[in-house]
Amino acid sequence: MTTPELYELIGGNYEHALQIMRKDKMIGKYVLKLGSSDLNERLRAAAESMDAAQIFESAHAMKGVCGNLGLDALAEAAGEITEEFRPGSVRRLPDDEVRAKLAALDAFYERTLEGIRRYETELEEQA
Repeated sequence: MTTPELYELIGGNYEHALQIMRKDKMIGKYVLKLGSSDLNERLRAAAESMDAAQIFESAHAMKGVCGNLGLDALAEAAGEITEEFRPGSVRRLPDDEVRAKLAALDAFYERTLEGIRRYETELEEQA
């Protein structure tokens, strides 16, 4: 599987990632790092306790990483959570709606990681 094929599989924006990273090899390197990051685990832990500061920090980190990788839909979903918990802002959503959004983000992130793991496996088989 090529990097553009991975992006098609996971619904990413390869051209956006290429504009930021400039080389296919760099995109591949950093998208694989996403597969081993703890971004989602940190957000899950924060969501369990509904720790507003930790939810903001974790969602903000996920938004930035995913945005730079051209994973626009994930970045947008994380951005919604980020804005809900931005310090100084008034929350608009009740906790149950936030939990539903966090669960949807978690599932989306996990589907993305499944695609990345498949990509990694195919790279290893080619080596």
